[in-house]
Amino acid sequence: MANRRVLIKRRKAVRNIRKITRTMQLIATSRFRAAMGRATASKPYTNKLAELAADLTGAAGDVTHPLMQTHEDVPHSSLLVLTSMRGLCGGYNASVLRSALAHLNEREKADLTTDIHVVGMKGIAYFRFLKREMAKQTDDIDDRPKYEQVEPIADELIRRFKAAEISSAHVSYMQFLSAGKQRPHVMQILPLAPEGEDTPAKGPSIEYEFSPAPEEILDDLLPATVRIRLFQCFLDAAVSEQISRMVAMKAATDAAGDMIKLITRQYNRARQTAITMELLDIVGGANALA
Repeated sequence: MANRRVLIKRRKAVRNIRKITRTMQLIATSRFRAAMGRATASKPYTNKLAELAADLTGAAGDVTHPLMQTHEDVPHSSLLVLTSMRGLCGGYNASVLRSALAHLNEREKADLTTDIHVVGMKGIAYFRFLKREMAKQTDDIDDRPKYEQVEPIADELIRRFKAAEISSAHVSYMQFLSAGKQRPHVMQILPLAPEGEDTPAKGPSIEYEFSPAPEEILDDLLPATVRIRLFQCFLDAAVSEQISRMVAMKAATDAAGDMIKLITRQYNRARQTAITMELLDIVGGANALA
């Protein structure tokens, strides 16, 4: 039977841990609500912009744009991996990194090289552990990304794609579908496709009268589409991270509560045993004197 003093100290330590995990759960819940508000508020704009770009591209006829051209002769691509700056968020980072490695393995099997740009300390540490070379590391974007932080990354991808330095650009992140469902996803952001799994379904066809010319409109619209889609990926990743942390901390809090109950039972048994032994000693001493 464990010593009662040891059990008291252990129970006190677990109670302190439960206070910490409970506090972290409340913080994650608060941040989740704010992140979910940002992600859901920007999603209609992102979808409508992608739909408008697809409509205009189809209505413009034979007009092409550099961001929609394929560079099949370029055996080089880019992958942006979005992970968290901090841990204690369950399997969030592991899921994103697994999908990223699966994409990299597919590219390697096709004899294509890929530049890896990792955002978040957890992803950076993981690729360092694997001793895989990273073209760029970003550790200054937290779980509240700003458009001003994402725009330079999108502009760099656009510049490299226009210069035919890369044949495509993908983003590996945790896609936010609802508060109860998120999934790791690798999305292609370049080249832009008029239709695809990442492009919203178009409604009835619309006839457009262009002023200025379609080329000038697409020069402004398509880069903006790439930037806002990338920013939406960051927002989805942020809200998914907070959901994962909230769930993980709730599970830790519940586990700590169960452990406190177990230690309390062990302490009560040890205390009862000690009292019984003392009573036996008293009775034995009384019998000896009699």
